[in-house]
Amino acid sequence: MFIETETTPNPSSLKFLPGQTVMPSGTREFASPEAAEVSPLAQAIFDTGEVVNVFFGWDFVTVTAAPGTQWSSLKPQVVSILLDHFVSEAPLFAGGSADGINVPAEDAEMAVEDKEEDAETIAAIHELLETRVRPAVAGDGGDIAYRGFSDGVVYLTLQGACSGCPSSTATLKHGIESLLKHYVPEVVEVRAA
Repeated sequence: MFIETETTPNPSSLKFLPGQTVMPSGTREFASPEAAEVSPLAQAIFDTGEVVNVFFGWDFVTVTAAPGTQWSSLKPQVVSILLDHFVSEAPLFAGGSADGINVPAEDAEMAVEDKEEDAETIAAIHELLETRVRPAVAGDGGDIAYRGFSDGVVYLTLQGACSGCPSSTATLKHGIESLLKHYVPEVVEVRAA
């Protein structure tokens, strides 16, 4: 097995590609060692002591190094952990599956409550996020979560390499906001939630 790596726009994050499916559906972010306790793989990566975020995408794992950490020393450790995990075919989550893990529903983390009269606009926003934005953001080692629409403002959360990235504001304002405003005239602004 060979694990490829890719840089991301976030200099603190590196994207690891094991050449196989990591998450069969959805994504999962671990922003602390405590959150990682449900995943032996995420926990092992946090156990290096030099990591502040682990993100599982469909076919990649993005790791964000702690401030001051040099990738030259951390990268071989992470590659070794990933190789051990995938070669041994160990479960990604404790208990062998993600069934027992309580992942909040997306609307449980909404910044604002969607209004019924905005349903058509919200459907158009979701369509663009799924078909245009999420694939591009995944290419950079992250994901994006919808957090609501109200009074022309779309609330989004960047995850993985994209959260905390120096160019995240530009991604939201110039990239995603421009795209949504172009295709959905009701959108006047995009804000981080």
